Amino acid sequence: MQAARQCSMCASRAAGGLLQSRTDILLLRTNMAALRRGAACLSFLRSSASVLFSNRKPTVRRLGKWADIVHTSIASLSVGGALCAVPFTQKAENLSHDSLIRRAASMVTDSTSTFLSQTTLALIDATTEYSKAVHTLIALQRRYLASLGKLTPAEEDSIWQVIIGQRAKLDDKLDECKRFESTWVNAVNLCEMAAEAAYISGAEQASITVRTNIQVAKSQVDEARKLSMDADKKLAETKVEEIQRMAEYASFLEKDSEEHEVHEAYLRED
Repeated sequence: MQAARQCSMCASRAAGGLLQSRTDILLLRTNMAALRRGAACLSFLRSSASVLFSNRKPTVRRLGKWADIVHTSIASLSVGGALCAVPFTQKAENLSHDSLIRRAASMVTDSTSTFLSQTTLALIDATTEYSKAVHTLIALQRRYLASLGKLTPAEEDSIWQVIIGQRAKLDDKLDECKRFESTWVNAVNLCEMAAEAAYISGAEQASITVRTNIQVAKSQVDEARKLSMDADKKLAETKVEEIQRMAEYASFLEKDSEEHEVHEAYLRED
C-alpha cells in the first residue's frame, strides 16, 4: 500500500511536470515494478486456489504441498527489502492417535460426569422425600398416642386409616430410594473407570476433574443419607414408645374392666 501511494504521488508529479531530478524518475520506475509484482502475486494466488479446490476430495498432503509453493512465491516478492504479506490458511493439524485418544477420553469423562450429576440429584431428592415422609408418620403416631382413650371409635378408625396410608407411602419412597441408589452406584463406577482411562491415555486434567466430581457427589449423598438415618432412628423410637403406650393402655383397660366386674359383683351381693 505504501508503494502504491508513492507511485500515485510520483505519477501525479509526472503529469504536472514536476519531475525535476533523476531520483524521482528512478523512484517512479521502482514503484511501478513493485505494483507489477504485487499483481503477479495476486494472480498466482487465485490460480493456486482454483487448482486446490478443483478436486472434490483434496487431501491434507496436497494442501501442504501447495501451501509451501505459495509461501515460497510470496517470500520471493519483496519491495525494498519488505515482504509482500498476503494472508494464507495454515496447514491442517496432523493429529496423532494419542491425541485423538486423549480427546475421546476427555469426552467420556464429561459424559460420565453428567450421568453422575443427574443420578446424584435424583438420589438426594428421593432421600429427602423419604425423610419427610418418615417425619410425617412420626407426627401422626405421636398424635394418636397422645389421644388414646379420648377418641370415639370412629375418630380412632379415621386416624388409623391415615397412618396406614402414610406407611404405604413411606414404603414407596423407600423403594424409590433403593432404585436411584442402584443407578447412582453404577454412575460412580463408570466415572471411576473413565477417570482411570483418561489418566492412562494422558488426559490427566480430565481424570482429576472427574475424580473431584466423584468426591463431591459422595459427600452430598452422605449428607442426605445422614438425614434419612436420623429420621429412621426417630421412627424406631416412636415405634418403641407406641408399643409401651399401647401396653399401658391395654393394662389400664384390663384393670378398669376388673374393677368394674368387682363393683358389679359387690352390687349383686347387696
